[in-house]
Amino acid sequence: MADWIVQRFSALILAAYTTVIVVWLAVYGTELTFAQWQGFIGQTWMKIFTLLTILALASHAWIGLWTVATDYLKKRLVRVVFLGFVAVSLVVYVVWGIIILWRFD
Repeated sequence: MADWIVQRFSALILAAYTTVIVVWLAVYGTELTFAQWQGFIGQTWMKIFTLLTILALASHAWIGLWTVATDYLKKRLVRVVFLGFVAVSLVVYVVWGIIILWRFD
């Protein structure tokens, strides 16, 4: 039940983030400059929202891929190697996202 709740909640976060980005691009899309994009993403609320979205994406992907692996990968070794690769990849993506998002120039 907890996995189901996490996956649904993370899907809501991903949908909200997508909506914010699409609306913002619809408003500024034709006249968009790098400075505008940097100013938008650089706001503290947007950085926090982006970090929350990165974490939501990682948790959503983990639950989905764990479910697929347990359903379709019957050999234990194959499943463990696959899930290990997924776990390491997700940790790298989250850390990389945090570094990109919160670096100070």
